[in-house]
Amino acid sequence: MPNPVFRFATVQGQNIHWFLRRNCSVTPAQLGWVYGSLCVVSLGIGTFFWFQGALLILPFAWLELAAVGLAFMAYARHAADGEHISLQGRRLVVELENAGRLERAEFDRDRVRVEPAADDRSLIEVSGQGRRMTVGRYLRPELRPALAREIRQALREE
Repeated sequence: MPNPVFRFATVQGQNIHWFLRRNCSVTPAQLGWVYGSLCVVSLGIGTFFWFQGALLILPFAWLELAAVGLAFMAYARHAADGEHISLQGRRLVVELENAGRLERAEFDRDRVRVEPAADDRSLIEVSGQGRRMTVGRYLRPELRPALAREIRQALREE
């Protein structure tokens, strides 16, 4: 039987992988460079005004940079979040990464269920053997049913 063409998956030999990632326009490394250049400019301007006698400019520049730094850290913490679903032989492996924490579950290919959690636009629930995981957070709601069909199709093919 020929290999089916998948919309969301990549096929590597006998294994099928679905990588669902957060759509981030800036990587954490790029964000670090932006923050560093922002610090140089802001503190440079604050220092200039400090020497001109405006003593409150520099403390407020530090306060501003601290607030922006916290916001950038919150963004960077979730920039690498994602879901990896792979079909490896007789096992369906689901890995969810959120803020650096990895959750992993393995399901037997013949005893796993893939269905919407509530309705067609809700997250996809993968369940079996007493375990349950939801996937599809990083996919538009209208595309989730297509992903669920694709995973079910791959599970049926041998």
